[in-house]
Order: sequence, then structure tokens, then C-alpha cells
Amino acid sequence: MSVKILAIDTSTEHCSVALVVHSQWFVRREVSPRGHAQKILPMVDEVLKESGMTLNELDALAFGRGPGSFTGVRIGVGITQGLAFGAALPVIPVSTLEAMAQGAYRQAGATLVAAAIDARMSEVYWGRYRRQEDGGWQALESECVIAPEILVSQMNSEPESWYGAGTGWQAYQGELSGLPFRVDPGDVLYPDAEDIAFLATLAWQRGETVKAEEASPVYLRDQVAWKKLPGRT
Repeated sequence: MSVKILAIDTSTEHCSVALVVHSQWFVRREVSPRGHAQKILPMVDEVLKESGMTLNELDALAFGRGPGSFTGVRIGVGITQGLAFGAALPVIPVSTLEAMAQGAYRQAGATLVAAAIDARMSEVYWGRYRRQEDGGWQALESECVIAPEILVSQMNSEPESWYGAGTGWQAYQGELSGLPFRVDPGDVLYPDAEDIAFLATLAWQRGETVKAEEASPVYLRDQVAWKKLPGRT
């Protein structure tokens, strides 16, 4: 992994920064419901100093593009754009739901992950992922924001067991217990910059970067609630 990528995530109450430099990792993380805008830049400075790198020496910046807290996602986009403009770096947006799938693999070896973030308003941000041989993840449905009871009614029965990642499993334990497949909720509650950085390295290898001005958040609200991806039944 001969790439140098700095990733940040402020999409939930978990605030984190990670820097990967030729397979070496430098990470800062903190659960803090407020103050992300004040905490994230000092974290960036810390990992850069620890690694001996400067922004201008990096290959790209990555960020959790959502879904998540409206304010938190905007903070992450804005800070990433500011840093990228200053250092003339490309940007890699990464799904926070997919990042939780990677976190579940990193921490628990899970290869089938159902990610559910508490979206408030009696809804969850939802996505299911299957790990691929190259270390990436296949999304089984389009990520969405949806009421748990509607989600339950739209899911098909499956024999496979899933690792449940995210705060949605605790917030809507009763409602989601009606899903027609087994889910074992785990300890991965939030997206983390370390997993965003890992996924960004795969995106970098595929040439999937954007200009700083093209970096945009994904909120999901006011979009179509849920649909299967092409080829899924």
C-alpha cells in the first residue's frame, strides 16, 4: 500500500482522523457529541507531526461523505475542501455506511455487514455489504434512510447471518428484530477515519478521485427510500 492518504470523519458523534503512509498508520479518535469543528484540525496536525509528513507530501484527502449528522457531514466536507485547496490535493469521498462495514471486518473479521445508523425522526440510515476478494465491499441495496418497520416489510428472508454495525441496532432494537434474517449486533457503532482511509486507498488505485470543489455530502433525506441494486433479487 504505497499511497499517502489523510482521512477525516465528523459524520457522527465519533470524531476521527487517520493517516496512512506506506502501510504505516497514524490515528486519532474521540467520541464527542459536539465541537467537531474545533477538534478535527488539531487532530490533523497531530497525525501529520507524528508521521513527519506535511499536507503537500500526501497523495489525496478522504472524508466520510455521509450519511450522518447534517451538521457533522457538512463540517467534514468543508474542512476537507479547505485542506485540499490549500495543498492542491484530490479528494476521495467514502460512504460512512461502507466504512462501518470495513470497521466490522477490521475489528471482528465480519464479511457480511448490515449497517444501521440512528437517523433520528424514527428512521435509520441503512446499507448492507458483502466483502470482496480485493478487500472492497459489494453493496446489496442502495443506501437509504428509512423507517425500521418499512425496512422490515421490504426485506426478503435469507439464510446468512449478518454482523450489525451502527447505533441503529440499539435505538430501534424492537423494530429491527422483525428482520427476516439473523443479525448479531456488534461493537462497531460509528464510522471511523481509519476505515475511510483504507477504503480510500482502494478508490485511489481505481482512479476514483474528485477535485476539491466537486466534493459533496450525501444526506439521503428527501431521496427515494430504498431500492435493490441491479441484478439483486
